[in-house]
Amino acid sequence: MPESPEPIDPTVEAGAEPTVDPLIAPDGPAPGQRRFPCSKCGGKLEFAPGTRSLTCPYCGTLNEIDGADVPVEERDFVAAIQSLKDAAPLVQRLVVKCDACAAEMERPPNVTSFSCPFCGSNIVATASAATLIKPWGVLPFLVKREQADSKFRAWLRSRWFAPSALKREGLLDERISGVYVPAWTYDADTVTPYTGQRGDAYYVTVGSGKNRRTVRRIRWTPVSGVVRHNFDDVVVLASRSLPTDKADQLEPWDTDSVVPYKDDYLAGFKAECYTIGVEDGFVRAQEIMTDSIEGLIRSEIGGDEQRITSMHVSYNHITFKHLLLPVWISAYRFRQRVYRFLVNARTGEVQGERPYSWIKITLAVLLGLAVIGVLVYFTAQR
Repeated sequence: MPESPEPIDPTVEAGAEPTVDPLIAPDGPAPGQRRFPCSKCGGKLEFAPGTRSLTCPYCGTLNEIDGADVPVEERDFVAAIQSLKDAAPLVQRLVVKCDACAAEMERPPNVTSFSCPFCGSNIVATASAATLIKPWGVLPFLVKREQADSKFRAWLRSRWFAPSALKREGLLDERISGVYVPAWTYDADTVTPYTGQRGDAYYVTVGSGKNRRTVRRIRWTPVSGVVRHNFDDVVVLASRSLPTDKADQLEPWDTDSVVPYKDDYLAGFKAECYTIGVEDGFVRAQEIMTDSIEGLIRSEIGGDEQRITSMHVSYNHITFKHLLLPVWISAYRFRQRVYRFLVNARTGEVQGERPYSWIKITLAVLLGLAVIGVLVYFTAQR
């Protein structure tokens, strides 16, 4: 195979030699990766955007991509999930719905009226029967109410720009409720063929005289491979009652500590019913898995930078579980808005919403500008 010529850098002036040699590409491909030699001169090919070909930067030859016109196979994941759902054990529950925030939960026994743990509204409603997938397991509460209350107080004290009225209202003990939040967990074995580019950095010196400088460039090499990964217990909350950004940050959940479901664990707590079905939950699980797979691909590609041009994930041996996860919630209204404070009742992780005091923020900005002005003044006097 003839030796590939080194490409000419058009930004280097004629006759000028780089003071730093370009970084030589790593020896050989990483495990699972392929390199693409030119069929004419053996040079390293690059994908030509807008085409279905690889182009040689040395001799200009176009090399067609094998199988570029073959349609991508799609699998019916909805059917797979539906078959699992049809086989899942069901349970009848008496469910009430909050008119204010639309949360659905089991009606506590021997109770006709109670406060919604998600928004604080009073619920007086006749329960309706609902057929639901039975919870497979439950994570029992570990963090006690007193500990959650202490974390709540500390969190409120740390909110510098919150209205003072919030701190007084948010300290009410009866606002902290223990709730079991529904969740789906998914297992899947994934196989992901991918194509992309590995970018290796090198440095050259360009210009002359005062304009002489060192610049960083990237040499791109086409790569492809297959990433295999088995996902276990990808958690997706099945509730629309909690603020998504805050609820997701309650992770991680120690699903290894899940115990078989028994009504006994719900004594003294409220349990929300799922409002996100197992099919929609799997769509979210796919997003989570895809993010992880992209990270694995970039790690396998290596180099200083990576580009992923295609990836086709196949999911195999899909299974799911319905779990109940423990959360301490403080819900309160402030100026006609509902704010929530959440505590992971297993790890103590805290997340919360709060209003802002624009008066405090404005004063802080003015104070900051004043400090900057004083510093600028004294600097100018030197």
